[in-house]
Amino acid sequence: MDTKLLELLVCPVTKGPLDFDRQKQELLSRSARLAYPIRDGIPVLLENEARVLSDEELEQLPARTPLV
Repeated sequence: MDTKLLELLVCPVTKGPLDFDRQKQELLSRSARLAYPIRDGIPVLLENEARVLSDEELEQLPARTPLV
């Protein structure tokens, strides 16, 4: 993923910032509690394609992860 692109992307639901989970290849919206997939290097920012983040997943996230 291009880090400059990631800096420009926002959650389509809340318009808030997204965190990059490199291991799972997802963009995380804490405020919407959604994880958007990245497929073949392309973020799929569609609410119906995102999975819901559990309370446990949200609690385990570090404070605002950097995009790089």
